[in-house]
Amino acid sequence: MTVPVPTATTRWRCTLCGNLTRFDVTRSSKVVEYVHLDLAGEPTVEEREVVSETIESVRCRWCNAVDQVELVDRPGAGS
Repeated sequence: MTVPVPTATTRWRCTLCGNLTRFDVTRSSKVVEYVHLDLAGEPTVEEREVVSETIESVRCRWCNAVDQVELVDRPGAGS
């Protein structure tokens, strides 16, 4: 199942319980990172570019429903 991605004018809403704010999101990402190692060998990511990203599932934190989200308008998005 394809999970819809929120935009600047939309947000997720659980279709079962109405939750708008708490979700566990499982995603796969392919990234390119510039890693700087200090002299002790400790890494620090200084730049990160997301090449591709896929949302695999979204679970509602309130009712535990999996992939039961819909996109709804954000408040004030139409103004």
